Amino acid sequence: MDAVQVRRAYKFRLRPTGRQAHLLAAMLEDHRQLYNAALEERREAWRIRRAPVSYYTQARQLPAIRHTDRDGQGRWSAGSQQQTLRRLDKAFAAFFRRVKAGTKPGYPRFKGHGWFHTVEWPAAKNGARWDSAPHLADTRVYLLGIGHVRVHQHRPVRGRIKTIAAKREGNRWYVILSCDGVPAAALPPTGAVVGIDIGIAHFLTTSHGAHIPNPRHLATAAGKLAAAQQSLARKRRGSERRHKAVARVAALHGKVVRQRVDHAHKTALRLVRDHDLIAYEGLRITNMTRSARGTAESPGRNVAAKSGLNRSILDAGWGVFLNVLRAKAESAGRVLVEVNPASTSRRCAKCGHAAEQNRMGERFRCLACGHAAHADINAAQNILRAGLAHQAAAAA
Repeated sequence: MDAVQVRRAYKFRLRPTGRQAHLLAAMLEDHRQLYNAALEERREAWRIRRAPVSYYTQARQLPAIRHTDRDGQGRWSAGSQQQTLRRLDKAFAAFFRRVKAGTKPGYPRFKGHGWFHTVEWPAAKNGARWDSAPHLADTRVYLLGIGHVRVHQHRPVRGRIKTIAAKREGNRWYVILSCDGVPAAALPPTGAVVGIDIGIAHFLTTSHGAHIPNPRHLATAAGKLAAAQQSLARKRRGSERRHKAVARVAALHGKVVRQRVDHAHKTALRLVRDHDLIAYEGLRITNMTRSARGTAESPGRNVAAKSGLNRSILDAGWGVFLNVLRAKAESAGRVLVEVNPASTSRRCAKCGHAAEQNRMGERFRCLACGHAAHADINAAQNILRAGLAHQAAAAA
């Protein structure tokens, strides 16, 4: 039987020279202007003539644009510029899909300074090339118009590279490789199964009774962030000091993001290594963090409390963790089961009786049978039971 292959992305830190960092920033700005110009063309064509403009129409204009602007757009790869136009085309496709579905449309917006961070190249084109080396420390990535940029490669790349992207995060640059045909490294079976309950007081609780604490990275950095943002508010717009203050705020936010992702990877890795099946709640995080402000006619209730809860949910990074868990489980050949979260925190794991009064904060006491337990452990056991029932029904 053929080995299972998956699609994976590899992200490595770039180490550009001062000149290369300047060219990377110039490339990003030119692609931002190209994106905005293409968006303007589509908007005006529809406003004046009610005529749609396709990706192919705009891509055919690229040779003329590159010819007339040799020192600007002409410096960069045509393949990367096509990818930027495809990015806009995908934004419009998503807009029309939301219109058809009757949800909030979200018309594509112009990208201001600081809101365009990534340039992508098809690996098959000549604009970018991954120069692997016997020693990972010697790896370079070639980007047309910039040269060979040193890469801090901390692990080998497997599979076929389909796209290469350069991304700016604060004052750091990264290269992202999207690869097809990556062999899944299946782990040996352990015979263990687990249900997990994701929360705020504890980041995660297992059906075995283990609690993983919530690191609260954003709350920990709140003091430094507040000071940096107050300093930013006092700076004059357009000044050099304001640019430095913006960079300090961005650096603090970037550190929080990296800490959150690191915690998600380490927690997911432990779960995947130790269990053959992992059951989790199918939480709708976007709905859970929806604003409670309401309207003038129908104002929201408990707005301050809801705002604090939203902050705590987003700080915990549930969505990031679940995405990482799915990817690691797929690569390791583990079974991941999503269950309906309804009543998992109110149902008794021993007798199955469900009532709102069963749970009081972190305490769970069943009104029917008297079973007492930590509320999160009880919920995790219900999640595991539901996951096993789902698997049994699927196998029947």
